[in-house]
Amino acid sequence: MDTLTALASAAFGSTVYLTAYSTVKWLNQMNPKVKAIGLIVTGIVLCAIIGIIAIASKSVVVGFIVGAVLTPPVHRMLQRRRHVAGS
Repeated sequence: MDTLTALASAAFGSTVYLTAYSTVKWLNQMNPKVKAIGLIVTGIVLCAIIGIIAIASKSVVVGFIVGAVLTPPVHRMLQRRRHVAGS
């Protein structure tokens, strides 16, 4: 397994998570029809990205999964820390 490829894929997985999170947060502010269409398109794009990664090498898949799994807890911890510091 190529370590550099796995690390790059982890960074990409993290970026995909944060982009999807921001997109859904933004779509929640839209009217219901636009929100529904936007969520469907976001889901299709995420499925396409995951499908492309599944075709790639083993190290890419492992790195992407590690990045996507580790990012949400770290993102929540950073948001809490920022909220506590702002209070």
